[in-house]
Amino acid sequence: MTDDGGQSHLSRLADQMEEVQLRAGDILLGHAADMLKDDNVKPWELRYLSARLYEALGDALRVAESRGDRLTSPTVDDDNSAAPDDGPAPAEGASA
Repeated sequence: MTDDGGQSHLSRLADQMEEVQLRAGDILLGHAADMLKDDNVKPWELRYLSARLYEALGDALRVAESRGDRLTSPTVDDDNSAAPDDGPAPAEGASA
């Protein structure tokens, strides 16, 4: 976490690394789509692909969490602090 609004060398490096990780996950998804269509894929190939997809998903979740931590949480407006809308009221005589 930095206070520079993402403009430091470290922030830019982290952004570049996140981009590489997400791109790698996208490439793996393409390989997975191809392999799942192929009836001749060996079990060890699927196991290897599964391990790489596991890693890519872990990277993607870390990126999402990191980016989420950087977002500011919205403030609750006093005028909108009433209970959430549960949708339309049931018709008269209808059971809930």
